[in-house]
Amino acid sequence: MRQYEENRLVTISQDQLDAMVELHNRFLEGRLGGRRAHLTNTDLTGLSLRSKNLRQANFMGCIMERMDLSHTSFQEASLYACDLSNSNLFKTVFTRSDLRGARIENANLEGADLESADLRVGGLARNGNFDTGRVVNFRGANLSGAKLTGSMASNADFSDAMMAGVNISRADLRGAKLEGANLTNAEIKGAQLSGAVMKSAILVGVELKELKGKGVDFSDAITDENIGTSIAALAEPLPKLIEKHRMWLRTVGETGQQLDLSDVDMRQLGTLKLEKMTAVRAVRTKFFGMNLYKVELQSAVLDESDFRNCDMEGADLRGSSFKEANLSHAKMNSANCSSLLIGTGGPMSRFHPCDFSKARLRYAELKGAQMKNAVFRGADLSYADLSDCDLRDADFTGAILEGTILDGAVTDGAVFERDRNRPVFRLPGEGKN
Repeated sequence: MRQYEENRLVTISQDQLDAMVELHNRFLEGRLGGRRAHLTNTDLTGLSLRSKNLRQANFMGCIMERMDLSHTSFQEASLYACDLSNSNLFKTVFTRSDLRGARIENANLEGADLESADLRVGGLARNGNFDTGRVVNFRGANLSGAKLTGSMASNADFSDAMMAGVNISRADLRGAKLEGANLTNAEIKGAQLSGAVMKSAILVGVELKELKGKGVDFSDAITDENIGTSIAALAEPLPKLIEKHRMWLRTVGETGQQLDLSDVDMRQLGTLKLEKMTAVRAVRTKFFGMNLYKVELQSAVLDESDFRNCDMEGADLRGSSFKEANLSHAKMNSANCSSLLIGTGGPMSRFHPCDFSKARLRYAELKGAQMKNAVFRGADLSYADLSDCDLRDADFTGAILEGTILDGAVTDGAVFERDRNRPVFRLPGEGKN
């Protein structure tokens, strides 16, 4: 049995859950023998309620992680203090539902309908007392195109959430935390946002006059007003600059010119798929959302650049520097982030490791990546998926590893700092702490 807030959980099977849904449907239809669905402190992890009608159902304190709840209707239902983290909530209906105190971290809510939902602070019984300080947690969730019009979400946590095209019109988001969230083209007309934190959020296509004068913190946010130097404003056309860069590489710097894209907004291109950009310099450059599939960026300087939501699968990043870069939600599966030998193999040759010092890799996908000798000093890898990675001799000193997945990873010689003040994490082969 699993423990949740010191209340013992009951585990049920898929068959038992299906039988409960059948009785609930009879209840909704007013048929004989029907009974409203009511589950408290029940573990439903991994089960499915796909496309079911659970209008007015009652779930309280249930563990609903990794469930398939896509297209399900929870209209006017109560999911008070439930944990729906990592579940599929694609186009799920939560209109006028009670989600107070719920945890919905890293879930897929694309196209979900949360109109007039109650997303305020809630709590659970604990030792006979009542914990009222639990905020609704959408950290890292995908709310793209979701509808939250008129919802009550004061103090809710949407940090690092993907909220492109979300509709929060007339919603109560006072004091909400949206740090690092992607709110591109969000509709915020009439939303109450006083005291909200939008630090480092992506607010391109958002009407900023709705934010100004309301005490909203949008420091370091990316807006239409500060997106950086456009590609069109470069001294020469980008293809010509790339050709000069390749000449610079071929002649070892004797002719041509190193490509410097520092402070440039690259998003207009949309893709650099399969592009060869070895040894490029791009500090504080905005790549977020771009297709960088199998791009060659060996020995590049990419410090403080923004790679959020980029597709970097299979990319060759050997020996590159990503110090203080933002790679949250980046897809880097099978990327090569190992060391690069600089030189011809003689005594002057040096190994350059891939350096992610103080980088932000929250919710990044790095499955099967080659990261031998990589440096993650002070990096934030919260909830990143490093399963099956080669992490031999990697340095994680001072790194934040809350919820980081290391299943199947090879960690021989890796340095992990065990600090009681840091979140607990699990190494391959260890039991859960």
